[in-house]
Amino acid sequence: MDLHILDHRLRVTSICKNGLVNFTHPLIKLIFLRNRARCKFFSLTETPENYTVVLDEEGFKELQPSEHLLVESSVWLPLNVVSNGNSSSSSQAVGVTKIAKSVIAPLAQQHVSVFMLSTYQTDFILVREKDLAVVINTLEEEFNIYREVGGEYSAVLSQDVCNGFQKNGKEAPQLTVHPLLIPQNQFCVMSLDPDTLPAIATTLIDVLFYSNSPKEGALPSQDLDCIKFFSFSLIDGYVSLVMDTEAQRQFPADLLFTSSSRELWRMVRIGGHPLGFDECGIVAQISQPLADNNISAYYISTFSFDHALVPEEDIVSVIEMLQQHRKEPAC
Repeated sequence: MDLHILDHRLRVTSICKNGLVNFTHPLIKLIFLRNRARCKFFSLTETPENYTVVLDEEGFKELQPSEHLLVESSVWLPLNVVSNGNSSSSSQAVGVTKIAKSVIAPLAQQHVSVFMLSTYQTDFILVREKDLAVVINTLEEEFNIYREVGGEYSAVLSQDVCNGFQKNGKEAPQLTVHPLLIPQNQFCVMSLDPDTLPAIATTLIDVLFYSNSPKEGALPSQDLDCIKFFSFSLIDGYVSLVMDTEAQRQFPADLLFTSSSRELWRMVRIGGHPLGFDECGIVAQISQPLADNNISAYYISTFSFDHALVPEEDIVSVIEMLQQHRKEPAC
């Protein structure tokens, strides 16, 4: 398999809900006027707490400093695993499951924190730029590693970047067992032709910026039956959408497309309190059991919490599996 280090330097930000009005103009520009914004990597995810915006340096210039904008201090690099021409059989597990053992678990062992962004097209593993030497040294035995520069890929050799770095010989850190929330929403993972964005502009703006949200100052409850979750990504010209079935009904059915099975997904939300960015192994402790049981999963990290989407028909077994895995002592 090949591992591509993509030619994007990303920032991870959060916009608080009561401050969204200050950013509607730049966000609309980034979504609908991509040629003017010159942003090649843009992702916006709404959760009950805030809006997480992940975007490249060109896009980041559009967001003016504000008390309503939180910016994680690191620069992040997106990694992408390419296998068999980047195609996979529909009968195989998809999403984060494919890379749990080969990428996520080894990086967790080396104390590397990752930020996951699964889309309709592929999965991006974001790592801090300062951790790149560790990442390359850790994964070079499993992957042919290439770095994209100006649209061209060149092989990366560990001796070029590692400068004598040695793998961490310590045991993996003791993982914090975070609570899980299983909302009742049914979710869809979809895409559309970016040229048709103008046709859904009014609906998309309404869903993202004017939909019903929790009352001012309200905190998400662990007893919530459903949660607000909507994700829009426009990355290198490809659009990905994650929404629940209630939001989906607002869009023209003939413009959105999904897998031939049209399967529905359920969410496992990780974290009782904001997770932060320094703890490693959060993605691994969820994705590893799913990979062991060949269960498909999409995984979307946000500024405060993590979210795994699994096929609806597997949700009961997934809950039992994760609960059992959390009770077992770490090896």
